[in-house]
Amino acid sequence: MMADFDRRFNNSRRIPCWQRRKRFRFAVGHMALGYILGKGSARLVKTNLNIPLALMLSVIPDMDILAGHIDGLASVIPHRGPVHSVLVALVVFIPIFIICRKAALPYFMALIQHALIGDYFSGGQLELFWPITQQKFGFPTDIKSIQNVGLELSLFAVSIILLLASKDLHKMFQPHKSNLILAIPTFTVLLPTFAGYPLDVPILMIPPHVIYTIIFAASIIIEMWAILRSVKREDSEGGRKKEG
Repeated sequence: MMADFDRRFNNSRRIPCWQRRKRFRFAVGHMALGYILGKGSARLVKTNLNIPLALMLSVIPDMDILAGHIDGLASVIPHRGPVHSVLVALVVFIPIFIICRKAALPYFMALIQHALIGDYFSGGQLELFWPITQQKFGFPTDIKSIQNVGLELSLFAVSIILLLASKDLHKMFQPHKSNLILAIPTFTVLLPTFAGYPLDVPILMIPPHVIYTIIFAASIIIEMWAILRSVKREDSEGGRKKEG
């Protein structure tokens, strides 16, 4: 394992940071599938789904991409490495399952689908069972292939239909502190997709990214506006009490 660490460190030092930025990839399929499986499993165990939390967990494994922007850290946390391990996810969720029991299942599903389904069938090269083994798993398909793009568009369409049919979209446009969680996928995987030119995303995937970005941004702004109104109201009430 130490030999592999040294190899990764040396390779990351040879790759300029500006080149590693090209590793950003679209995550519409991850978020769509995370929501679909999270919603389905929530109904199965008869619990309410915190939509922003499920959406955030669906892309959290790709936080290792951000490590590629920091010299040296990319060698410790390579993309599709330990953070994509289902064993790591299971260990993290064991205490959550103990505390929340079946209510934790939807969020576990939203998390592990990223590696087990999304990345496994789209690009592969996953260290699924790290730290037991660093063997790579999955199908090395082209993430920009028409088959993958078609699948992501289909999942996106199903997620939007489900959001509308279940009235979850309406819930996302209501003030709730968890709305702020959506800042994580918005600023780490959605907006960076549009960073730089030419765009490192197929043209057919641009509309889903824009739609998700608008929904997430609106949800965040609604909660921030509610917080500001609450603070202003408290200040006003505090002022009246002092006057009284």
